Amino acid sequence: MNKKLFTIVCGVLLAAFGLDSCDTPTGQGAAAGAGAGALIGGLASGGPRGALIGAAAGAATGALIGHAIQEDRAREYGPPPSGGYPFATRAGGPGMYRSPYTGRVYDLRGVPPGGLTRDVDTGQLFRRP
Repeated sequence: MNKKLFTIVCGVLLAAFGLDSCDTPTGQGAAAGAGAGALIGGLASGGPRGALIGAAAGAATGALIGHAIQEDRAREYGPPPSGGYPFATRAGGPGMYRSPYTGRVYDLRGVPPGGLTRDVDTGQLFRRP
């Protein structure tokens, strides 16, 4: 029984880490919540059913928290333009991207793919590819 639980918990955690690359805070919260909930539910109940219930509850809670974070970010940046934010283009080395507005090169190594950056010359936002 313990070997089966360990296998299930490892599978759920592996899936959570695989989903951790989600681009939105809602997806990241759901993935992290599912992994944590599966671990806690599995350890608390000692069975795979508890791990599954914990994963479901954790995913729902994480998604709600992530959605709240996403809403706060939307209020901070304002409504997106009708066509969405434009993407930067690669400019040489790793993490270097050119602004679609001015052509200025930015080091975006710390910005996740799809993350927003403000062009310092125009004040407009663009995305990292």
